[in-house]
Amino acid sequence: MKYVTEAFQTNWIAPLGPNVDAFEKEIAEKVGVNDAVAVSSGTAAIHLALSLLGVGKGDKVFCSTLTFVASANPILYQGAEPVFIDSEPDTWNMSPKALQRALQESFAKGNLPKAVIVVNLYGQSAKMDEIVSLCNMYRVPVIEDAAESLGSSYKGIPSGTFGIMGIYSFNGNKIITTSGGGMLVTNNKELAVKARFLAAQARDNAIHYQHSQMGYNYRLSNILAGIGRSQLEVLDKRVLERREVFKRYVKGLHNIDGISFMPELTNSISNRWLTAVLVSEEAGVTSSQVITALAQENIEARPVWKPLHLQPLFKNCKYFRHSETIDVATEFFQRGICLPSGSNLTIEDQDRVINCIKQITNKSLVMGG
Repeated sequence: MKYVTEAFQTNWIAPLGPNVDAFEKEIAEKVGVNDAVAVSSGTAAIHLALSLLGVGKGDKVFCSTLTFVASANPILYQGAEPVFIDSEPDTWNMSPKALQRALQESFAKGNLPKAVIVVNLYGQSAKMDEIVSLCNMYRVPVIEDAAESLGSSYKGIPSGTFGIMGIYSFNGNKIITTSGGGMLVTNNKELAVKARFLAAQARDNAIHYQHSQMGYNYRLSNILAGIGRSQLEVLDKRVLERREVFKRYVKGLHNIDGISFMPELTNSISNRWLTAVLVSEEAGVTSSQVITALAQENIEARPVWKPLHLQPLFKNCKYFRHSETIDVATEFFQRGICLPSGSNLTIEDQDRVINCIKQITNKSLVMGG
C-alpha cells in the first residue's frame, strides 16, 4: 500500500516512474546482474529476448519441452520454428544429452539454432554448467526462463543469471507477484537499453513521435512495480515457506511406496514454487486417480505441464529425447502431480492433502491394487 499510494500521490500512473526504476534496480541487485528491465509479463520478456537476438522467420530455437506454453509461444511470434528438448531425471529440466545430440545434428546440417530457451521447472535449476558449456561450444546464446525459479540458486549463483538474458514472471501464481508482470535481466547493458527501447514502442529520440522499427507495448506500470517492490522484500521469506511446505509433504508421504518427489540438484537450492511428485505402479494407483480423489475432497491438484511436443499447436515440431529409448518428459506428464503449495498453505490444510493421498494408496493396497 505504501508504494502504490506513493504512485497515486505523485501522479505516476503510467508505465514508467520511480517504482519502475527502483524495482529494476532492486531486482538487479538481488540477483547480481548489471541491469533489469520491467515488462508486462514473463512472456513479453522472452519475446524481447528473442527480438534482441535477431530471431526471425526460418530460424530455429531450441526449447525445453516440459514447461508452460509461454516459454515457446514467443518463438512463433517471431516466425521461427521451435525444436523441443527432453528432460532428464536429476532435475526434470532440459537434458544435456538430448541437447548435445540436437546441437550436433544441427551443426552437421549447417542449421544451428538462433537461441536455446532453457526452463527452470517448478523452481529447480537445470544443469546450467553443462547446458551453457554446450551452447558456448556452438556459439548459441542461452535465454534462461526462470519464470518459476526466482529465489532459487545453482552452485551459489542466482537462477536466471546464467544466459545472455534471463526472465522472471510476476504473474498472480508466482512466488512473488505484481498481479501481472515480468522482468528481463542481463549483464549486457547494451541489450538492456535496447530492451527498454523496444518495450516502449521503439520510439526514436525525437521531439515528435517517430518510429524506425517495430516495437511493443511491454513496459510495466508504476503501480504494479510498487507492488513488486514490496513483494521483493518478502521473497526470502516466501522461499522458506515453500520449502517448509515441501518438507512437510516429504515427511508425510516419504514412506509410501510409489510416491517420489522432484529432486533437488546437489549444490543448488530450489524455491520449491510447486511441490511435484511422481506416482509409480508400486503405489497401486495412477496419478489421475490421486488427482480425482483429491478433487472429491475439494482439493485442487494438477498434472505436471503437458510437454510442448505433445501439444496440438506444435505437432509438427522436431523433438529430441533424453535417449533413443527414454522419453522422460512424456513419462513425467503421465505420472506427475503438482500438489497445493502456496506460501500461506496452513498445516491443517496440508494434512488434509497428505491424509487423502494416504487413504487412497492404503485403500488400493487393501484391495490388492
